[in-house]
Amino acid sequence: MRIVYCIVVCMVFIGACEKERDTTFLITQNQVGKLEKGSLARDVELIFATDSIAKDTTTLNFANKAKRIKVFEKGGKHLLTLSPSSDSIPIIENVRIEDSRYLTEKGVGIQSTFKDIKEKHKIKKIITSMNNVLVLLKDSDAYFTISKEELPSSLRYASSVNIEAVQIPDDAKIKYMMIGWD
Repeated sequence: MRIVYCIVVCMVFIGACEKERDTTFLITQNQVGKLEKGSLARDVELIFATDSIAKDTTTLNFANKAKRIKVFEKGGKHLLTLSPSSDSIPIIENVRIEDSRYLTEKGVGIQSTFKDIKEKHKIKKIITSMNNVLVLLKDSDAYFTISKEELPSSLRYASSVNIEAVQIPDDAKIKYMMIGWD
């Protein structure tokens, strides 16, 4: 009986000592690293207190509302570009991922390929624009932009053609990764 008790105590102790998952660069349904869905634009400097913040100076003079907020590491590396809503109390509405360390819970980031996206996430919709293809996900607020330059030449210059997932090459690189909270 004493041995069983010791084993149980050791198991509990080992479980308690397990390292917590580092969420500094994790993208979830409600969070991008330190930033949470619903975060107020005015709190960005507090949220990223150890980083550097740059706001659009042209809009700072007009009603004191920045259209874009750029977050940099102290070393100068560009982490995120944030776009606040135009509400009376602006919240962060869109996040553009600038650093490859940011990954979805399933391991997809800006260094991933289209193959990574379709293998790890369910695609909700593909939207074709003049120069890009947007890949929207079912299981996330993240979406990806792929340049038409990554597509076969027959699809690059046709803006009215609806492009489907099977037409996008597996090795197509991600141009932009965004999170849209509304």
